[in-house]
Amino acid sequence: LGINIGKNKDTPNENANDDYLYCLRKVYSRASYVTVNVSSPNTPGLRTLQFGDSLNTLLEALKNEQARQAGLHDRYVPIAVKIAPDMTEEEVAMVAESLKTYEIDGVIATNTTLSREGVEDSPVHHEAGGLSGAPVRNKSTRVIRLLSKELSGALPIIGVGGITEGFDAAEKIEAGASLVQIYSGFIYKGPSLITDSVRAIQALPQQ
Repeated sequence: LGINIGKNKDTPNENANDDYLYCLRKVYSRASYVTVNVSSPNTPGLRTLQFGDSLNTLLEALKNEQARQAGLHDRYVPIAVKIAPDMTEEEVAMVAESLKTYEIDGVIATNTTLSREGVEDSPVHHEAGGLSGAPVRNKSTRVIRLLSKELSGALPIIGVGGITEGFDAAEKIEAGASLVQIYSGFIYKGPSLITDSVRAIQALPQQ
């Protein structure tokens, strides 16, 4: 059971760590792993927590609390950080360095996109929030490739974004992901997408 945690929409960024730590304490005993969401496009200003001192202080606080909770509950619950697809190569490198420095257990690439590229003709392209599904596929895969290069196997990458066919899941693995997650594709294609994805991944050349 993966549990996603984030700050409240009305919590200022300078107090964001308090929200994340509160959530981590509350879910630790139930979770198989915890996703630290610093990339939701629906929370104003949240994505600034993905970089530099803001990210580093958050990760340090979470790792300290993770160790404390592991002692209290006698079990280690991995932490994965979920990042945005709308990042430059330099920004991805910065994030990767922070993840390695604080020995984060995994990274989820990626969240939904703020871009409306390719869907300009849609009657709802102007709606607020993140865009999931096929329009985010290439952005997500690009970030996975960049992360794989920067991390060099230091931690697992969970690939997510635009998996609507088995081929898409295999593409994430080829780009450097160890695991994949499916959301929009599962809604539209149903459980058969899982079977198709497993078969496509199994058909990849063994490395």
